[in-house]
Amino acid sequence: MITDIAAWLLDPSNWTGDEGVLRQAWLHLLYCLFAVCAAALFAVPLGLYIGHTGRGSVFVVGFSNAMRALPTLGLVTGLAVLFRGSVALAALVVLAFPAVLSGTYAGVRAVPSQAVDAAKGMGMTSKQRLWQVELPNALTLLMGGVRNAMLQVMATTAVAAYVGLGGLGQLLIEGQTIGRYDQMASAAILIALLAVLVDLALAGLTWLLVPRGVTLTAANTGARPRGRRKQR
Repeated sequence: MITDIAAWLLDPSNWTGDEGVLRQAWLHLLYCLFAVCAAALFAVPLGLYIGHTGRGSVFVVGFSNAMRALPTLGLVTGLAVLFRGSVALAALVVLAFPAVLSGTYAGVRAVPSQAVDAAKGMGMTSKQRLWQVELPNALTLLMGGVRNAMLQVMATTAVAAYVGLGGLGQLLIEGQTIGRYDQMASAAILIALLAVLVDLALAGLTWLLVPRGVTLTAANTGARPRGRRKQR
């Protein structure tokens, strides 16, 4: 079986053309980027607002848990039937939304209370505290939510091939249809490899975005998040 997988992966004819690996991998990546970016467009502002004001925190927990309980294949297929065509990508956006929302909210709530109190003492307005203090400190957990969403969408996009969206999942489904288990295994390996590469890229982006001072402070001071009392 291993030799069959290696032979399939090393066959140049499987990598070129409209149905080849390169094109399908590109489509797979585009679908994932679109879904996560679209989800972040709405989830990040909402998470910042709820984390900053403290209003609606119960909604975040309940909504996120409910969304994660949705059956992936049923959601994708249902939206494809209702809206047809590429609008089924909305299912991927829905699946990415909870992770980004939870990560953003948790990041803001985890900002050290000392930093927020110091900003208040300096006379910063609520808006200034959000953008200049809370958001920079929340970036680590925020990006963690984005990474979780991306990994989930990467796996789910393979399912979206059932409704004709293409991507690496199409190779897997075609292999199942014609009984080519080497093709199925190869497609699964490629999906996992693409997910790892994208996650590494997002980890590098997180390293670039998070201010160096925030990383050092979190590592050295052990500052406590808001809402928690210091243990005596």
